[in-house]
Amino acid sequence: MGNWMRSDEIRAQFSKMMSDMYQKEVPLYGDLIELVNDVNHTTLSQNTELKDQLQQTGELTRLSQERHGAIRLGTAEELYNMRRIFAVMGMYPVGYYDLASAGVPVHSTAFRAIDADALNYSPFRVFTSLLRLELIENQELRQLAKDVLASRQIFTENALALTEKYEQQGGLNTTEAAQFVSEVLETFRWHTQAPISKALYQALHDEHRLIADIVAFKGPHINHLTPRTLDIDLVQSGMSDRGITPKAIVEGPPRRQCPILLRQTSFKALQEQVKFTDQQGSHTARFGEIEQRGVALTPKGRQLYDQLLDKARQHLGSMPNESNAEEYINILETVFHDFPDTYLELAAQDLAYFYYFPQMKIKVTQERPWNEQDLIELVQTGKVLIEPIVYEDFLPVSAAGIFQSNLGGDGRTTYVSMSNQARFEESLGSKVLDEIQLYAQIQQHSIKQCLEQLNTNSTVGV
Repeated sequence: MGNWMRSDEIRAQFSKMMSDMYQKEVPLYGDLIELVNDVNHTTLSQNTELKDQLQQTGELTRLSQERHGAIRLGTAEELYNMRRIFAVMGMYPVGYYDLASAGVPVHSTAFRAIDADALNYSPFRVFTSLLRLELIENQELRQLAKDVLASRQIFTENALALTEKYEQQGGLNTTEAAQFVSEVLETFRWHTQAPISKALYQALHDEHRLIADIVAFKGPHINHLTPRTLDIDLVQSGMSDRGITPKAIVEGPPRRQCPILLRQTSFKALQEQVKFTDQQGSHTARFGEIEQRGVALTPKGRQLYDQLLDKARQHLGSMPNESNAEEYINILETVFHDFPDTYLELAAQDLAYFYYFPQMKIKVTQERPWNEQDLIELVQTGKVLIEPIVYEDFLPVSAAGIFQSNLGGDGRTTYVSMSNQARFEESLGSKVLDEIQLYAQIQQHSIKQCLEQLNTNSTVGV
């Protein structure tokens, strides 16, 4: 076995270089990073309980480097090779997201680390979407798009060669890893020249702006990078204070004492100059996004969340936007009163996933060993501490909301289509992992360790 660089280190290197590149390409992203850092610093200084929680779960050190990005691919071959490349960085496809029902002609997965320690070392994720060409109703336009995509190669020869080398020898050394990161970065770089005519771009744009964004360029430029904040409402108001225009509403659940799942906001996409094959033009796609992550929900918790979100949107009667933002926020907060808002209640009702930490310092005598049925009582009596397992994934409705807010209001509201996870996985060349199983495994491992330590530090007898 060679002296290989850890995949976690390669991922961390890539994440840093990606952030540096995007900050140069989109200076407003740098302003966003400063705002998020200021908000996080203020929040941690004012909330020692939150700081202790992040310290206990290992998240505090990762906070400043946390990012997720998003790319959009055009062909099955591109997705297949992207999976291979991300595997070098210890990133695997987690979850399947069908956005067609929300008016976005793609289906997606999230490439990320899956181990708790690996996530804390480098929590970089990439939400990766694949265009569903079959949803382009105009057959002639669909064929033109297919031809354009078939003629491009989004990866450098060296990126693919180093990926193959990794697969053959089981790793990359320090020099090879540095070359790999540099080569792969080229895939995500912005290109000001488009390989199609302005007329074809406009036709693709008129079909759906996202189709133009995917088909009209040499590669899948990173369209946003997302830092993690501890108070997204402060960031939302802070953007306006710093002259950055935020989207109308924060996507996801309302503000809570115990954050759940994921809340997201963004600034509007930038209009950028593009040189087509025959004339100059412009394109709007890249934007800045911010997220606040809460506790991962169990299937029972997720079902309740989905029910309440649907109830809020039905009560509003239309899509949330600038004109009804305040009304929607009020409805959302009222409806979510039915979702418990303490960690103890969330654990007791099996609505969310937690880490369990033993707190007993002295030996005790008990009639029998403690087991899982005792956990809530152990938490209530202070013998066990619980901390939330952070939600590492995404929400289809929120993702579509972010996409649509940056595509303008003239897009389609839905596509008549069936979800097609099997076809996506065929293109991917592997199954996607079930995020719920991953959270359940992390919780179960934590419970097992906690009970072992408690029972080791006790005497069974009468």
